Amino acid sequence: MNSPKSASSATHAPERTHLRLGFVALSDAAPLAAAALREMGQRHGIEIELCRQPSWAVVRDKLLSGELDAAHALYGLVYGVQLGIGGPQADMAVLMVLNRNGQAITLSNPIADAIREGASVKDALASLGRVPVIAQTFPTGTHAMWLYYWLAANGVHPLRDVRSVVIPPPRMAEALAEGTLDGFCAGEPWHGVAEARGAGRTVVHTSEMWPDHPEKVLACRRDFVALYPNTARALVRTMLDACAWVDRPEHRAEIARALASSDLLSVPRELIEARLGSPRGIAPVRFFDEGAVNYPRASEGLWFITQYRRWGMLGGESDDAAVAAAVNQTALYVEAADASGVPIPAERQTATLCDGRVWDGSDAVAYVAGFDVRA
Repeated sequence: MNSPKSASSATHAPERTHLRLGFVALSDAAPLAAAALREMGQRHGIEIELCRQPSWAVVRDKLLSGELDAAHALYGLVYGVQLGIGGPQADMAVLMVLNRNGQAITLSNPIADAIREGASVKDALASLGRVPVIAQTFPTGTHAMWLYYWLAANGVHPLRDVRSVVIPPPRMAEALAEGTLDGFCAGEPWHGVAEARGAGRTVVHTSEMWPDHPEKVLACRRDFVALYPNTARALVRTMLDACAWVDRPEHRAEIARALASSDLLSVPRELIEARLGSPRGIAPVRFFDEGAVNYPRASEGLWFITQYRRWGMLGGESDDAAVAAAVNQTALYVEAADASGVPIPAERQTATLCDGRVWDGSDAVAYVAGFDVRA
């Protein structure tokens, strides 16, 4: 990262100096942990207090109540609240993307064995002789959308052929071991924990579904940005510093040790560190990459709306692109990134997903209409 300008020369002083940031016990909370533990906010005039939350629903509720100023959040949580389909409606803001990749689907040993031996995903699930129960972490969240997309791409209707349930990430491995679940889609380190317990095996990583997909974001209510714009910019600059630090290979072991503590993930360091790298040659979780990770493209937010429409979660007519443009705070991000000397990537990016469908944000209506498997 280029040498940043000082906070005083780049922006006015923050209106708020002490910020409460929520997170759920996941490895991709690493930038928040680094920012707090290394006091990275000081150079930008803010202090960060980390607040671990038991579930994404609690993160949502505390953002809405004001108990949290901002949070490490599922991209789809923000959009679900904005649209009023993931809880009470409120105007939300995505300040930046915190990471790309780093999620997975783990299935029970019998199903994973069948797939490894050549069975299709559809046949492997059907071999149970009952409806499989597969967990995700929030009804409109990224994990629900990755799970639905992957199942549909493999000929399994996610709303009819499986039963999808919501479980907080730290409960996933235990529930799989107990036999309550047949699989789950979530973040790390819980797939590593499940494999270490012998409860199941990872069958696909989300970077195989959508290479370099957006995942967690730095989220807040939109009125926070309106009331405290200097604070929001200072927070983005702090998190850019943290993302850059975490993304360096030489720092992965150090952040894994920090995340292993009882205050953060309470998981053995080696299980965290192993999946912060490149498991089995899979594209790793990325936090910075000279700013290529962090720009909050409105087109990526729009993709989640297309999936809500695909699965019947959102009906009626609306200007979905305008919703995404209002949620994703691109102008504020550009100001903060410019002040920190972080390059701004292109607004439009083309992605080819695992079913061969191409998303570039240009025609959301046609994109939704093109899916054969839908609600």
